[in-house]
Amino acid sequence: MYPNLLMKRASLTPDRVALRFNEQEWTFARLAEEAIEFAEKLHTKGMEKGMRIAILASSNPKLIVVMHACMQLGCELVLLNERLSEEELNYQLADSAPDYLVVDDYNKRSLSFSNKYSFDEIENVGRSFFEVEKDWTKERTITIMYTSGTTGRPKGVRQSLENHVMNATGSALNLGVHPNDCWLCTMPLFHISGFSILMRSVYYGMTINLHTKFDAEAAIKEILSGTVTRMSAVAVMLERMLTVLESKGLSFPNTFQSVIVGGGPVPLNYLERAIERNIPVLQTYGMTETASQTTTLASEDALRKLGSAGKPLFFADVRIDGNEEIGEICIKGPHVTKGYVGAAESTNPLVDGWLHTGDMGYMDEEGYLFVVDRRSDLIISGGENIYPAEVEQALVKHPAVKEAGVTGKLDDKWGRVPVAFVVLKGETSEEELRTFMKKQLAPYKQPVDYYFVDQLPRNGSNKLLRRELFNYIKNT
Repeated sequence: MYPNLLMKRASLTPDRVALRFNEQEWTFARLAEEAIEFAEKLHTKGMEKGMRIAILASSNPKLIVVMHACMQLGCELVLLNERLSEEELNYQLADSAPDYLVVDDYNKRSLSFSNKYSFDEIENVGRSFFEVEKDWTKERTITIMYTSGTTGRPKGVRQSLENHVMNATGSALNLGVHPNDCWLCTMPLFHISGFSILMRSVYYGMTINLHTKFDAEAAIKEILSGTVTRMSAVAVMLERMLTVLESKGLSFPNTFQSVIVGGGPVPLNYLERAIERNIPVLQTYGMTETASQTTTLASEDALRKLGSAGKPLFFADVRIDGNEEIGEICIKGPHVTKGYVGAAESTNPLVDGWLHTGDMGYMDEEGYLFVVDRRSDLIISGGENIYPAEVEQALVKHPAVKEAGVTGKLDDKWGRVPVAFVVLKGETSEEELRTFMKKQLAPYKQPVDYYFVDQLPRNGSNKLLRRELFNYIKNT
């Protein structure tokens, strides 16, 4: 058994600030009070312990209250990505089969679901008493989140209380917990990167400074003010902050401890630029199935192991499967999901206790993990393995290249060959890029075609969707 996280935190540090949003503040006591009040209103609407509630909303303080309210009521949360199309959302609703759907605004979507309520509709009903549980079972499903679907149909992942607590514990043992900790949350709360910050907040007694969405200028302003100590991001967000800082000749203050960067390999060029701007970047590796982090680079290793995703957190184990130096990353630990819902429910995510991730990487002689790429994105050209991330990292070294995406296209001679999609921040030409790349990579890794685009396709968590690049080539 674990304690009811929010109620325990509110009793320990009731006056500590839990949440800041714009000019408003919520203490843990206030957050608990508002969560119970909303939970009683959900109860009036017929929602009870053990039910499954889908939530579709933007990141804001009300969403945090609603999430906590559902947890207090003893319900499972199906967190829907508001950036998805109606077709994608309808699939996830049908697959997860929630008892109710709660939305912040009807005007966003015209989803056909019988038991559907808006936040305002629930807010306007009376309160109905229910018994708040003091203790929660560790096996209890807290959240159901769908995988990003970068390789096909997304799967609904069950994340238990134990998954969340053990992940937060492992992170705390790696990063440390300090009385003045404040996490800047610009990641969407429906994503594991955002929700894990919410869980750490009640577990650590840590303040969250919440932004509805990521804005490089706003994030930098907040960090420069000294109010936040940490931040979660993906590589593209880091690059956008670097570009702003470089244009203004600014660096981060020493009050800022680290930006935790996940969602895929971070180009070395970004890491080197971050050092110049006094940004401690800790690359991390995790996934929806592991309730966020599995490995994270320790602060003292940030420079010595540049490019590494670090060592496994205290309760996690990582191994590399395969006969070659680079193989599939496999994970074991109490933070790993025990299963899925819906169409994937019969699929056991574990093989002999290990989660086979589909990601490729290697571990050096000291046990540090280096993530190379998705196995499904691997380009096999004439029998040689080409990792798109390696080609992308080489491309962004060019001063005129802001972002790059690489995929493979079919080729009669070699099987598949790499093709590059490039977003520019300065002037260059295809000929200049070809000349530059010849100095960076072996001939068989050179892109055969270049497409100059305004932006790259990304999902709700800003991960690059290489399959859309592949589909574009296939359809042209």
